[in-house]
Amino acid sequence: MKVNFDGVLPIDGEIVIVEDEVTLCELMADILGEIGAECVAFTNADDALVYILQSHAKCALIVIDHGLPGQIMGAELAAMIEVKWPEIPAIITSGWTAEYLNLPADTRFLQKPWSIEGLVTTVAELLQPGIPVTKISPHPSEQH
Repeated sequence: MKVNFDGVLPIDGEIVIVEDEVTLCELMADILGEIGAECVAFTNADDALVYILQSHAKCALIVIDHGLPGQIMGAELAAMIEVKWPEIPAIITSGWTAEYLNLPADTRFLQKPWSIEGLVTTVAELLQPGIPVTKISPHPSEQH
């Protein structure tokens, strides 16, 4: 897969992905890696929280599935992040609708199934507010 979003600037810091569906987690990491993000992935919020607490790397953004195994659900992790690190934006993904998740005020919601464009645009809007992002451009080898 080749994702090319014109106008996405280099991302300062890691994007932490928390998704228990391994294929979806790898897909998110691949997509965000294509736009220059360095990603760290976890299958539960408990491990992600421990990593963020112990890491010396800058966390630019956290993308969290709501329904996760373990002690902490996605919206709970987003609330913890907002309290301790208000400068770190969060995106919650879920097949549920946002109205049932009790999301923190500044958390963005991305309905599953999300599109590549939807994911990258949401990330760009949070990390680069006011900078327009153009649509996906096919990789030259994929053009006919």
